[in-house]
Amino acid sequence: MTPVTEIDGPRLAPASGGEAKKLVILVHGYGADGNDLIALGEYWQRRLPDAAFVAPHAPERCEMNPFGYQWFPIDTLTPGERIDGLEAVAPVLESFIDRELTRHALEAEDLALVGFSQGTMLSLHVGLRRTTPVAGILGFSGMLAEGPDFENEIRAKPPVLLVHGDRDELIPPQATLDAAERLGRLGVPVRHHISQGMAHGIAEDGLVLGGEFLETVLGQGR
Repeated sequence: MTPVTEIDGPRLAPASGGEAKKLVILVHGYGADGNDLIALGEYWQRRLPDAAFVAPHAPERCEMNPFGYQWFPIDTLTPGERIDGLEAVAPVLESFIDRELTRHALEAEDLALVGFSQGTMLSLHVGLRRTTPVAGILGFSGMLAEGPDFENEIRAKPPVLLVHGDRDELIPPQATLDAAERLGRLGVPVRHHISQGMAHGIAEDGLVLGGEFLETVLGQGR
């Protein structure tokens, strides 16, 4: 069996100063790296004082940006290409999740996945297929990639929050509306929010809603 590529990236220890009771894995977008998202952890630490944050770098150097990384290439980004790319890299994130849970002696229910753009696609792909459900999935500026057997591949239905900017020209906000509708029909507890005046990025209202979502699904702040 071919060994799975190991990934790593910047980390934040719990703001409480104690052992991690919760874990948030931040999955960056195409052409970026873990440093691009770890600041989200700094923003949310006051809501999640007992959570550790980690933002792994994707396993491949980006074809279009040699200073960044990619989870998979986006040559044409046809539906088939997206699925092939996700299926190829999913074991890498799966393995990372398992290692991080073991590192902190936590269970899947203590983990939230947060993705941006390509990282949202991967977080949804992995999070909905895990045999042990994570606490929740938060996705910014992404989309849902479906293969021909998508409905039968879903093993878990954790709470999902999808956030998108209404001026996103890279991935249109309709992608989030479509994903929310599709997941809702499959029984996934999903909410969505469209940030006004925001392009391909994360607006302040999205940060606030995301923090509230993580606080709820991880049971922090009570």
